[in-house]
Amino acid sequence: MLQNKLVVYRAEKGWTQEQLAKRVGVSRQTIATLEKQKYNPSLILAFKIANAFKKPLTEVFDYKEDV
Repeated sequence: MLQNKLVVYRAEKGWTQEQLAKRVGVSRQTIATLEKQKYNPSLILAFKIANAFKKPLTEVFDYKEDV
């Protein structure tokens, strides 16, 4: 399962879902779905999001294998 810290980092920046969405070129609904862990981003989108936060990819997204 891919987990993320979008809510945490977005709050640190003071950004709305809409603001993050515009920065990475997706809809607000996409960001909302990602935050609810109901959607895994493409690798390109994951990098765009990490770059927007100026964080390493593995700090924003973490893969945990289902056991």
